[in-house]
Amino acid sequence: MAIDDPLDEHEQGERVRDWLRQNGFGILAGILIALGLIGGWRWWQAREHAGRVEAGAAYQRLVTDLGSGDLEDAKAQVAAMRGTGYGELAVLDLARAQLDAGDRDGAIETLQSGDAGDPALEPIRRQRLAQLLIEADRAEEAATLLAGAEDVAGLETLGDAQVALERDAEAREAYARALALADVASPGRGLIELKLADVGGEPPQNEVTR
Repeated sequence: MAIDDPLDEHEQGERVRDWLRQNGFGILAGILIALGLIGGWRWWQAREHAGRVEAGAAYQRLVTDLGSGDLEDAKAQVAAMRGTGYGELAVLDLARAQLDAGDRDGAIETLQSGDAGDPALEPIRRQRLAQLLIEADRAEEAATLLAGAEDVAGLETLGDAQVALERDAEAREAYARALALADVASPGRGLIELKLADVGGEPPQNEVTR
């Protein structure tokens, strides 16, 4: 048969069978691996979705219990929610409810137990905790807690802690940094300026927008 003669059906079939015998296991293994990866990915997505749904439902139960004043059950729920996307928010909500109920020490304990899992909420947790520590005559702890503050509310509260500790120079520095970050139109800016003036600082003159 000439080299370029077309193969008959039998020869073509034989070649296909030979090729499959040589490569069939690898093909099958590749298919199984691909199917396993697809199945694993879908399982992981379903698991993550179910976890988010469950966490959301747990948070709604917590809100309901806080609204009804059932703080003891709420404490257990907050503990169970640690590490979830709602953990830090649950801590803030429980602490607020405890404070409204007159339990400042309980609110402090709750805020101290926060897991700092949400970068957006962590400055709020620290600032609220520091405020309560100042009210509880624990200003040194508040100053230490906010030593690295880089937000307006945190720096203002740091200044408050330094005032409570009679450290006017440190208070002036904190208030001045807060004002440097505060928006000119911020409703709380005037109060920070008054606080700065009370410790011997001079509020900056706002530039008039042209």
